[in-house]
Amino acid sequence: MPIVRIGRVALGTLALLAACSAFAGPASSATTTPPADTAAADTSAPSSKGVNVIEVTGYIDPIMKRFILSSVDKAVSDGVEALVIQLDSPGSLLPQRQLDALEKSLRNEQRVPIAVWVGPLGARANGGANRLVAAADVVGMAPSTRIGNSTPASAGDPLVGRRYTQNEAVKAGLAQSNAPVLVQFVGELDGRTIGGRTLDTAFPATEADGKLTAKVNAVRFAKLGLLDRLLHTAVNPSVAYLLFVIALALFVFEFFTGGIGIAAFVGLAAFVLAAAGLGNLPTRPLGVIMIAIAMLGFAIDVQAGSPRFWTGVGTVGLVAGSFTLFTDGIRVPLYMIGVMVLMTVLFMVNGMPTMVRTRFATPTIGREAMIGEVGTAVDGIGPEGVVRVLGAPWRARTNRATPIAAGAPVRVVAVDGLLLEVEPLEGGAKDAGH
Repeated sequence: MPIVRIGRVALGTLALLAACSAFAGPASSATTTPPADTAAADTSAPSSKGVNVIEVTGYIDPIMKRFILSSVDKAVSDGVEALVIQLDSPGSLLPQRQLDALEKSLRNEQRVPIAVWVGPLGARANGGANRLVAAADVVGMAPSTRIGNSTPASAGDPLVGRRYTQNEAVKAGLAQSNAPVLVQFVGELDGRTIGGRTLDTAFPATEADGKLTAKVNAVRFAKLGLLDRLLHTAVNPSVAYLLFVIALALFVFEFFTGGIGIAAFVGLAAFVLAAAGLGNLPTRPLGVIMIAIAMLGFAIDVQAGSPRFWTGVGTVGLVAGSFTLFTDGIRVPLYMIGVMVLMTVLFMVNGMPTMVRTRFATPTIGREAMIGEVGTAVDGIGPEGVVRVLGAPWRARTNRATPIAAGAPVRVVAVDGLLLEVEPLEGGAKDAGH
């Protein structure tokens, strides 16, 4: 039976992975923001098609790379003035060759200008994400943002080995704008000449009070599609680690429940997302194996019914696997490891044994079959108390005329719901021949 369940889980995983592969794609959702302020009175109609803005957050992985390149092609087909990348990334997970190709593609793009705005407040462009900054025609940074410490692109790259604040980047010429918000950055692109092309991203407008101001042209926002966003979220060390441990714990749970239930499907979904994340992260196989062995150790002691040697093995293996799961300087936060290890141990030591005892101690015959069974009074019964019958405690009641002392043997004569009717083993009605 366990082999059948494992087979079903494996088939379900393959089917779900196939479905994800079939439907994953560069789909994106987009909205259009009208350029005009409702307070504007008389404006000249915007003469351009505005700009496209894409949101690039999290690690630069194959999913995000595909989205960026497809967004460039869409910006060209839309005929927009520029493509703006709103960037907030801790780094890149792409192999060096692919990261080089992405930077080269953006740097050599002649069909549409490409601008990068590092924002909003507190955003950063670290590691390989700085290759997008280096390839952009125009760079802007919001307050409290940082860039730098990138993967080397070429000798003398100023972004290597140093981090720049907004003001430092502007002074060093690495950024041309310190716009605090995206709309202002788009407005500041107006009039810039890039590749012989003068950008038209704003137009003059007259406010209700007669003041002349500038309004940005249409801004179209786009981000990853739902499925790609889900897979991209999984490509996060903390999320991938969390999903992997949860998936294995749910598999152990389903193995002992004797059937396929909701926990199995939740575990499958978590496992698929974890596999997507671990597959795109620099994962160390030894860490994966150690976490899997840890779960096996917990399962052995769950089967035994009490925490013993294998619980210690599982705990040590889970801690060691958590710290060695990733390479290249990527780490799961210490607090998350502590929380996951504690919750897993508590679940395996207390939750799982209780569930297994409840599952497999369920009577397969009616309570009436207990009539005639012999037990022991846990405490004095006069007329009610507690007895132990078939190794389990039960509430019991006896005739007031025949109180039973603690420790005395009793016989079950009737069952009233969850209450047992008992009598003394000697001197009761049955003994008297009634």
